[in-house]
Amino acid sequence: MQTVNLLSKRAYLTPDREALVFIGTGAPQRYTYAELNARANQLANWFHDEFGIRKGDRVSILAQNAMAYIDCFYGLAKLGAVFAPLNWRLAANELRYIINDCEPKVLIVGPEFTDVVAELRPDTDIDHYITLEDAALEDAIPYEATLAQASAAEPPSPPLDDDDTWAILYTSGTTGRPKGAMIPHRQVVYNCINTIASWGLTEYDVSPVYTPLFHAGGLFAFLTPLLYVGGRVIVTRAFELEESVQIIDEERCTVILGVPTIFQMWMNTAAFTEASFESVRFFISGGAPLPESLVESWVAAKGGIFRQGYGLTEVGANCFSMTDEESVTKLGSVGKPIFHSRMRLVDAGGNDVPVDEVGELIIAGPHVCTGYWRNPEATAASIKDGWFHTGDMARIDEDGFFYIAGRFKDMVISGGENIYAAEVEAVFREHPAVAEAALIGKPHPQWGEVGVMIVVLQSSQSATEEALQAFCGQHLARYKIPKEVIFTDALPYSPYGKVMKTELKEKFVG
Repeated sequence: MQTVNLLSKRAYLTPDREALVFIGTGAPQRYTYAELNARANQLANWFHDEFGIRKGDRVSILAQNAMAYIDCFYGLAKLGAVFAPLNWRLAANELRYIINDCEPKVLIVGPEFTDVVAELRPDTDIDHYITLEDAALEDAIPYEATLAQASAAEPPSPPLDDDDTWAILYTSGTTGRPKGAMIPHRQVVYNCINTIASWGLTEYDVSPVYTPLFHAGGLFAFLTPLLYVGGRVIVTRAFELEESVQIIDEERCTVILGVPTIFQMWMNTAAFTEASFESVRFFISGGAPLPESLVESWVAAKGGIFRQGYGLTEVGANCFSMTDEESVTKLGSVGKPIFHSRMRLVDAGGNDVPVDEVGELIIAGPHVCTGYWRNPEATAASIKDGWFHTGDMARIDEDGFFYIAGRFKDMVISGGENIYAAEVEAVFREHPAVAEAALIGKPHPQWGEVGVMIVVLQSSQSATEEALQAFCGQHLARYKIPKEVIFTDALPYSPYGKVMKTELKEKFVG
């Protein structure tokens, strides 16, 4: 599997086709496949000749979305080197841990992050610093000016195996230290193949990338599959609410990825009212459960097809698929497993659970990572006999469609009964007064723990704890009704659209 040649091969097949549009602070920058591949070659030759970057060496970037991400992702692969982007939303202490864990030889720094890098320098061992735009950092090399001087010829590429690491992407670290998922070359390729085959992508598709490129969603949801098949991607430096809606129409985008909170925010903009979305084939929501009421409101206003996706860094951004028709008849489902994949739902003993019963989702296939960087214990705990244990709970219906019930860690066990957060939250969100809802567990001397629902109300709406509990009781068993409802102004969200329940528990449970 000659994965080092992915971009080279595409540039050979369609050199003059527009591949990528980068929208930053100035005029949009447009690149053909030949130009994109030339930049990757320049990056590889520069790093190989000047910094001695070889197979297995790590290179990191701490910056908002930039062309350097694309250059590094494809350029480093040609050398067999490893791309290890850093989450710029993390605190200095968290970044210090990750840098010292993956030990990059080179760090590329954006202008917003020079202060934090200066703070980290005494505690980290990095050989070379490179700056983007007008970033000021002592002893650093300017990126664009130096890249332009490098050779655009294909660089020397070492032999690579399918399991050689292409990238290290660190998980959010909701428990303990962040873990670096090792993304092998085969995972990148099969994510492309699975997404193209299962979602029906073609060379005519266009997708905006609003997700940070340090995240699996930014790199793998549509960017790498579309560049594989010969489509076009629009990358923005930062997420601007009104502009992001306008780009969809202006660039004739066809497949749109977002998280539920973004779709809700879009609906409240003036740009949404003016947008036609006539070029869009389908919207897909990921990162968190998609409220049915949101879909109904969007479709009533603009029409269109809405699908719900599911993915993890360790197994790929796209794990399920469905047809346009199924997105309506199976609203709430994430669909059926992608083409080259095997999935099971198992109980605590590893036994398959019956139809419509909840079990842990485990996944096997060529799109699964090789484990966690320098963490054999975490690897052994997650990958058993070739199956990756996601920690997510799901059920499957009689037609083979999967429904995510929530994280195992989000499950509340009250009086021996399992209460799945996603199920109860979905009911609460159907109440007309509720904008957002998140279920957490609270220790209880008799029942072990009980459910506590944290609720954000719609503006100009009101509701009492008793009214919401009664509403929930109309739809769910009595033991699933939260014993307490707490009202708050806003929920804390991660960059990927997930409610940070650890923060909620610290604030409301202690």
